[in-house]
Amino acid sequence: MPGLEALQILQLVNCPESFTPDMRCIMGESPTARGYFVLAGMNSAGISYGGGAGKYLAEWMVNGYPSDNVWPLDLKRFGTLQSSRTFLRHRVMEVMPLMCDLKVPRWDFQTGRQLRTSPLYDRLDAQGARWMEKHGFERVKYFVPPGKDLLDLDHSKTFYKPDWFDIVGAEVKCCKEAVCVIDMSSFTKFEISSTGDEALENLQYLFSNDLDVPVGHVVHTGMLNEKGGYENDCSIARLSKRSFFMISPTDQQVHCWAWLKNRLPEDSNLTLEDVTWKYTALNLIGPRAVDVLSELSYAPMTAEHFPSLFCKEMSVGYANGIRVMSITHTGEPGFVLYIPIEYALHVYNEVMNMGQKYGIRNAGYYALRSLRIEKFFAFWGQDLDAFTTPMECGREFQVKLEKGMEFVGQEALLEQKQNGVYKRFTMFILEDHDTDMDLWPWWGEPIFRNGRYVGKTTSSAYSYTLERHVCLGFVHNFDEKTGEELVVTTDFINQGEYEIDIAGQRFQAKAKLYPFSSLFTQRRRKDEVELSGYQTE
Repeated sequence: MPGLEALQILQLVNCPESFTPDMRCIMGESPTARGYFVLAGMNSAGISYGGGAGKYLAEWMVNGYPSDNVWPLDLKRFGTLQSSRTFLRHRVMEVMPLMCDLKVPRWDFQTGRQLRTSPLYDRLDAQGARWMEKHGFERVKYFVPPGKDLLDLDHSKTFYKPDWFDIVGAEVKCCKEAVCVIDMSSFTKFEISSTGDEALENLQYLFSNDLDVPVGHVVHTGMLNEKGGYENDCSIARLSKRSFFMISPTDQQVHCWAWLKNRLPEDSNLTLEDVTWKYTALNLIGPRAVDVLSELSYAPMTAEHFPSLFCKEMSVGYANGIRVMSITHTGEPGFVLYIPIEYALHVYNEVMNMGQKYGIRNAGYYALRSLRIEKFFAFWGQDLDAFTTPMECGREFQVKLEKGMEFVGQEALLEQKQNGVYKRFTMFILEDHDTDMDLWPWWGEPIFRNGRYVGKTTSSAYSYTLERHVCLGFVHNFDEKTGEELVVTTDFINQGEYEIDIAGQRFQAKAKLYPFSSLFTQRRRKDEVELSGYQTE
């Protein structure tokens, strides 16, 4: 608009404006007051946001839910910890200039940090940990080896191959060949118990999988809404006949608590407790994890004595009462140790000392992300949301349609089983992408099938096993004439030619509905990789 050059400023408006800690507005129902809805914090963009935000909030108030996924704006992504006046003052001072700045992938806020930390924070920081923040919790991205330029890595800003590429690759290699330790204390942890059978009865209704399993078993399950969509994706261990231990993503702490409190009966016999702060979680990933724990616990840890998806309370070193689960959230062999915080430093030191002869090292969440994406593992908040059902993302194993009682979302899932789904979670292996020279996929890239747009990616990572980039995303099927959504079949996925658009350049991609068999056994040449059946762990 060249006319703007000659215009004069006739009036300067100086007035208050509302900003939020993450530059996104807040919307939705209060987690503490039923029927109290919020729409605020427009970050100086209220005019442009007003129409859409008003529409979604009106739907939420009338129907009980909006017509699209608005989790990035949901009020429940924040907790009371982000309400500190000092935190808000410092963070908003940082937010203001960032509104007009280019945000590179995986950038981090610099203010309001070290608010929630693991008891191991100082120990890990001294070993070269580089940190990111999730729901106010400090989590390790990767560990900088001795001799590397820490300052250079901290300020690496690029859409291309990042400076931490080789560092994360070494951590992934150790996870596959030896054993790594990842501090996963930020995960949300609840305990649900009752004096009678109320805990089991209510959880059976609220969760899609069958939780009436023997004591000590761990169940992967979804907490679904009436449409069959994921309100939460979690693992639940049965500690006793009347008590359960629930592990959920970090940013589920407020949302999941509110969802459960609003749906569990107000019965004195039923107790819901947030125990996130009580436990430090250490994820031991790799084939030598069993050797490390066997020496520290003096208990047999082999698959015969400690099968997959099992939980035992045992001693590790001098510490008693450690909850050990045979899961890793990555598909690799290993265990997660839930340690009472007063024992955290002791257990960590014991694990690291004993693991030296097995090649143990620290690892971070970037390595975990690479491992889980190449295993085709979906994460809530990235791949799964309130509009994604287990049938659409290959998680039928998390559903027991005939478990003897009705559960939330069951009717919607039965309908999908009969009629088919209108989107399918799919893995894409980039074929002609140059990792060193081309822009990287990060997430949100358009997916094209036979030249037509069919969806977008939800997660992306470099697979150090395949030596290629792997993207995960949902594929839709639209009628070319009417634009109507059609059922997405296995043949529709397998018979298409796919491309992923990265910043305007399209790269050929191979689509798969299941992970590769070689990712569960040994590394092979890229052109020898074959398709195999789906494995859950």
